[in-house]
Amino acid sequence: MAYTEHDVVKAEKIAATAAVSLEESLVVPNVFYREDVANFKGAKDDTVTVTVEGVLPFRSYGWRADRSQPVVWDDYKERKVAVKFGGDTYSGVRLTDEQKDFDLPGWNKLVTKQTEAVGRGLESKSTDYAVNKAPYEIELKVDSTNLRKSLIRVRAVMNRLRVPAGARTILLGTDFEAAMLEDEKLNLASNVGEAEAVSSLREATIGRRYGFNFVVAQELPPGMAIAMVDSAFVFVTGAASVPNSIPFGANASHKGVSLRWMVDYDMDYKVDRSLVDTYDSYRVVLDTLVGVDAEKQSYISDYEHFVRAVKLNLDGNDVLPDPDGDDEKMTELGNITGIWGPSNGTPSTDAASVPATTVKDADGAAINPVSDNTPTNRRGKAKNEA
Repeated sequence: MAYTEHDVVKAEKIAATAAVSLEESLVVPNVFYREDVANFKGAKDDTVTVTVEGVLPFRSYGWRADRSQPVVWDDYKERKVAVKFGGDTYSGVRLTDEQKDFDLPGWNKLVTKQTEAVGRGLESKSTDYAVNKAPYEIELKVDSTNLRKSLIRVRAVMNRLRVPAGARTILLGTDFEAAMLEDEKLNLASNVGEAEAVSSLREATIGRRYGFNFVVAQELPPGMAIAMVDSAFVFVTGAASVPNSIPFGANASHKGVSLRWMVDYDMDYKVDRSLVDTYDSYRVVLDTLVGVDAEKQSYISDYEHFVRAVKLNLDGNDVLPDPDGDDEKMTELGNITGIWGPSNGTPSTDAASVPATTVKDADGAAINPVSDNTPTNRRGKAKNEA
């Protein structure tokens, strides 16, 4: 179709529509926490320093004590964390005069397709970040023959990890999805297709059980899932400004997802060039934990731990702190949370023990989120050996 002088195309309107379309096309990034890109503007090396509030332990002096021991005074410390922003995803298309005049009914269809491409890029990047770059400290086996028990165990472990409050989600690979939909006890199959989806996230959500929203993530390995709270991962997008030399362009944002659309004409080759792009970046959130020692006094962890997400393996293996291992970071996590893997060692007689609690499901069956062994509390030992 040829354009006439009455055909008015507003870049701002098309960009705004594209931003809505982009936000609604996302699944994995839409369960990440969103951060404002404005924080990074003007920052040296595209890096901002974020202040992380400290935590303080509680202490008990003892009722009617003989006052022979002094009060323990703690130092309050806040951490400075460097967060780097970097990355952009785009789709660039050249459009001939003939295509524009005879094949495409305006810019809307082309921009829609370009927005879909950018959305797939953000989906792939966020999934790759969560799968390959996240420093998971806990991995749990999910038994396909007893999904209900396994999922209650996942919930128990998340609670033991002192995961902050927030929306809990389990991102599912396709084999995980199939197993869960086939499980009659979970009764999730009846939820699929019961309402028209208004976004990709809603369409990918197959139900809610045990405090988790179950969301299918096509980019995940089929037999993998991620149990997470929304603040485990941070997702940042930002729209670049439109250069003064570009006669036709605009940027827009919708629910924290931003993009830019620009068009110019290359007279050397008689083609329009359409570009849709966005800045994007991802990061994980680490936590300092508070534990309780054998004297019932609290203490602050020496390490930062990634506890806001747990990796799940369908019919795979557990990865849990080893009470007999030499990894001090994992030992610390086990001591604070009581989550341990099997132990072949014998606890030392002078060491305190951290018992594992047992959680029961609705049928009264025991679902122990940790090993049946009572591990040795190696916190003091590790410090003395260091």
